[in-house]
Amino acid sequence: MKRTALALSFVSLASLASLASACTGAPPPPSTAPATSASVSSTASASASAAPSTSASVVAPAPSKEELEKAKAAAFLERDRARFPAEQEAEAARWTPQLRADAKALVGKTFKTGHEAMLAVVASKHRRPASFERDHDRHPVETFDFYGLQPNMTVLEFAPGESWFTELLAPAVAKRGKLFVTNLDPNGPADSRMTFYGQRFKLFLERSPEAYGKVETVIITPATPKLPMEGTLDMVVMMRAMHGVVNAGSLDKWLAEMNKALKPNGILAVEQHRAKADAIPEKSAKNGYLPEKWVIERVEAAGFKLVAKSEINANPKDTTDWPEGVWTLPPTLRLGDKDKATYLAIGESDRMTLRFVKVAPKKP
Repeated sequence: MKRTALALSFVSLASLASLASACTGAPPPPSTAPATSASVSSTASASASAAPSTSASVVAPAPSKEELEKAKAAAFLERDRARFPAEQEAEAARWTPQLRADAKALVGKTFKTGHEAMLAVVASKHRRPASFERDHDRHPVETFDFYGLQPNMTVLEFAPGESWFTELLAPAVAKRGKLFVTNLDPNGPADSRMTFYGQRFKLFLERSPEAYGKVETVIITPATPKLPMEGTLDMVVMMRAMHGVVNAGSLDKWLAEMNKALKPNGILAVEQHRAKADAIPEKSAKNGYLPEKWVIERVEAAGFKLVAKSEINANPKDTTDWPEGVWTLPPTLRLGDKDKATYLAIGESDRMTLRFVKVAPKKP
């Protein structure tokens, strides 16, 4: 209780399974649960030995799969909250006066093209040190060149996760464009991972206003998809987040909201962990993966047209059948040190990289 209270107190100074896994490119709530089978069994045994002997012993029922999952998730959340204050203290210390001045100068630059902007931003030390380690697998310059990002665009980043892409997008469009980012309610229930994600992202923005002061947050609710910005966006960026809204049962509604929010011919940029072609989407989504053909069909059914796809982020080493889903692989490495060298050698997931445009509705 004391560690949890400390974590909550720290984040108060300062984001789609659920939409936390949904609204996030970050790992979704790790399958969660309130008591382990071992603890339940030992409790049951203790109770049995203490109880008076009867002809019909009462045996406590084994915990259900759902109960075990909830307990597992609760343990992961407790762990993450306990780590959070120290991580944030170290990050706050990194923001020296010089770094703040450099970030302010970067945000104030006038970039002529998206390529020029991304080259500058990727090299900037405002990014967390661990972010640079992901560039080899995520190819940010090539990916945003493919999507057609320009520095004068109005962009919505949907489900920022641990804000890896926010670090890139915010400075790239700060001078001539605008970045909106969805976030989950940071004031929700303390035992909710969605609340934790919301608090984490809020603090990320507030810690460094020189880099992120122009970002505008859009608080969203998992059960009621809504984007209050009809016809104003040039691009919606949905990076490694579609499995979350599939798990939340709200994919079609979110696609409809994105279509409505985009200008005519606006771009929907999708990067998503790729399942095997014959995978069952509702099942593979729980492991973070979706089949590409199915994704294309669903997005096009929502009023978009696929105009290009790329293998920039493909990884043939990813067999997609890992014990903890896509979160077995880096950067999450949910199994910890177990087979860590093997998973690091595989690298990040195999991902589809798709560019859609909003199409005009057919006239009656």
